[in-house]
Amino acid sequence: MRFNTLKLNTKEKDFEKKFLNRIRIKNTINTKAQNEVSRIISNIQKKGDKSLVSYISKLDNFKIKNIKEIIVSKKDIAQAYKHVSKIQINNLKKAVKRITNFSKKQLSSSWSFSKDNTVLGEKITPINSVGIYVPGGKASYPSTVLMNTLPAKVAGVRKIFMASPINNIEDHALAIVAADLCGVDKIFRMGGAHAIASLTYGTKNIPAVDKIVGPGNIYVSLAKKNVYGDVGIDNIAGPSEVVIIADKYNNPDWVALDLFSQAEHDELAQPILISNNQKFIDDVELSIKKLLPLLLRKKIITKSFKSRGMFIKANSNSEISDIVNKISPEHLEIMTKNYKSFLKTINNAGAIFLGQYSPEVFGDYCAGPNHVLPTSGSAKFSSPLGVYDFQKRSSIINISKKTAKELSKISVSLALAEGLQAHALAAKLRED
Repeated sequence: MRFNTLKLNTKEKDFEKKFLNRIRIKNTINTKAQNEVSRIISNIQKKGDKSLVSYISKLDNFKIKNIKEIIVSKKDIAQAYKHVSKIQINNLKKAVKRITNFSKKQLSSSWSFSKDNTVLGEKITPINSVGIYVPGGKASYPSTVLMNTLPAKVAGVRKIFMASPINNIEDHALAIVAADLCGVDKIFRMGGAHAIASLTYGTKNIPAVDKIVGPGNIYVSLAKKNVYGDVGIDNIAGPSEVVIIADKYNNPDWVALDLFSQAEHDELAQPILISNNQKFIDDVELSIKKLLPLLLRKKIITKSFKSRGMFIKANSNSEISDIVNKISPEHLEIMTKNYKSFLKTINNAGAIFLGQYSPEVFGDYCAGPNHVLPTSGSAKFSSPLGVYDFQKRSSIINISKKTAKELSKISVSLALAEGLQAHALAAKLRED
């Protein structure tokens, strides 16, 4: 299988043009999918469970007659455990512990301060209910369950419901066991836009939630985008990305496999290697050609490199930092000898992995920090999913009589400047 990817050098005159063109995602509007999603959401709102049963049978490859069949029962959960080995359960528990311990560090508490008998502060409360969407189909994704559920649990979310297109218990046993270990309150066997609509608006048998998190296909993403405002969402995820900064002191096989770990996600994933050493880049390419034929998903990896991958030869650390900040990648591995120095100059990345023994794959499953990360350059303004996404803040304002006189004068002046008479009068009353 022939390997091909874009090779750039920062010394080239047209480097910037080629580079920017490569990192841009060509967003083509899928009108057909958008229209279908809108229809599904409308039908769920109007007909509830009746439409949901129809869509599950039609789209989820799970034929049902009664809505009650979509609930994963205690008997189903017990059956799932029989299909999971003790080693897998033990490793899930270890991952749960690490992710939970990290999440606890993110927990915020209510706070306040007082001056002149005036109290100002914030009341921190958890979101009441959350829906976790977990992709299904032919694969099981226990890591998605862990990363989306555990921060919500630590935040104190009262009710957590999981939706996943589970057509049989055996193939999805690991995700079901993960949900049980994480304390998910109820698992619904439903996927796609109909699952998102049901969790947003509720049906007779599906509770409406306050926020929906978790990845999915184009129909799930469009549905989340459509219902946002009626319900909270985490983000609209794009294709996966990894940028690796490496030098001649690295093992090219390690770098090649770390690039593969993102490229194998899908054909639009973006694997990028940046180095100040051309020979090392060439060595990584040789490793790729050697290792690629051994992988099951080699076709996807090959297309990923061809359509969106890059090998960039940079000529200084400042150039490297500038390139990374422009990409703002989902995952960034800094494997150079002086990796700590880059932390001072690189500000845009979802997750930063430092050193040769911190591969992105550890972050995917069990290191502790969340693997739900900003994609498509949104790390410029977004953060990883965390406990803070499941907590909300209410401002606390308790003004004393003395402070009210002072604030009244300020408020009257500003309110009149904005032409808001009632505002000014309401403030004026507090002067006396």
